[in-house]
Amino acid sequence: MAKVELTDRARDLRANQTDAERLWSELRDRRLNGWKWKRQIPRGPFIADFYCADAKLVVELDGGQHAEDGDGVKDARRTRLLERAGLRVIRFWNGEVLRELEMVCETILAACEGRF
Repeated sequence: MAKVELTDRARDLRANQTDAERLWSELRDRRLNGWKWKRQIPRGPFIADFYCADAKLVVELDGGQHAEDGDGVKDARRTRLLERAGLRVIRFWNGEVLRELEMVCETILAACEGRF
């Protein structure tokens, strides 16, 4: 996907967030212990759901379409490419965010602070 197309797709994703992406309300405006986050940001050939440059951390939210991949081949490839770029990647299922938002935020904070 060309850079312009990727940027346009990221804008569209920001405008049409899923229920699980309500995680954004916990991350925005440095609400998570002062860490600055961006959402739906192009990183290489991908759009990261959430990205913290200071922590070099990508948070991905996986919905049902990720389970359709069966063994997670596409997600594993994406994670490897992001890690080769010097980023850490953590993933949560959408259901985890919807049911256990506090635990998800605690895990993200631990990763930012190097405790994970």
